[in-house]
Amino acid sequence: MHTWQLQEAKSRFSELVTRTLAEGPQLVTRRGHEVVVVIAAPEFHRMHSGLSLRDVLRNAPRGEPLDLERSAEPVRGIELS
Repeated sequence: MHTWQLQEAKSRFSELVTRTLAEGPQLVTRRGHEVVVVIAAPEFHRMHSGLSLRDVLRNAPRGEPLDLERSAEPVRGIELS
């Protein structure tokens, strides 16, 4: 992620937008502190789609079935002090 000082981001805003679209999020600092991240609109909309975690998980790509079998080995004891 490229970092821009605020004054530089203001004077080269068109380049900031172009780099955001081509390279991804861009970080802007003010007086040495991180203040904002500029992201592309489609990424913003994807992040704020309003889907719940349940919806995201239910619509996730399907892969190999999970192996949910538990080992038959006894649980190892631990000493708490």
